[in-house]
Amino acid sequence: MGALKVLYVDDDEFIREVAELALGLDPDIEVRIADSGATAVDLVRGGGFTPDVFLLDVMMPHMDGPATLAELRKVDGHAGTPAIFVTARAQAAEHRPLIEAGAAGVLTKPFDPVAFAGEVRALLRA
Repeated sequence: MGALKVLYVDDDEFIREVAELALGLDPDIEVRIADSGATAVDLVRGGGFTPDVFLLDVMMPHMDGPATLAELRKVDGHAGTPAIFVTARAQAAEHRPLIEAGAAGVLTKPFDPVAFAGEVRALLRA
């Protein structure tokens, strides 16, 4: 089996860098980064990268995480691609609508860079 292909989408440059490094600690993860929902949709629609999972920041300008997921779901072959939201909001009541929007799970920022890849894998197994 090949590497797990992850698309991480966040408007915060520092968080993107940390996420890329954190996911890169797992040698069996191939990660691509997008700085906005529109960039993510373009990357997936362009066909050069076919993610196995979307990691989406919830609060982004122009197109937030749930809106980005809705657009990604419209791309051929991605109606069922698992999505995990990443958010600074830690309350379970705030996570419920994200799960109802079709997420496999929600991870809270700030995340532990050493544990991040394992947390992603655990949500995908659940």
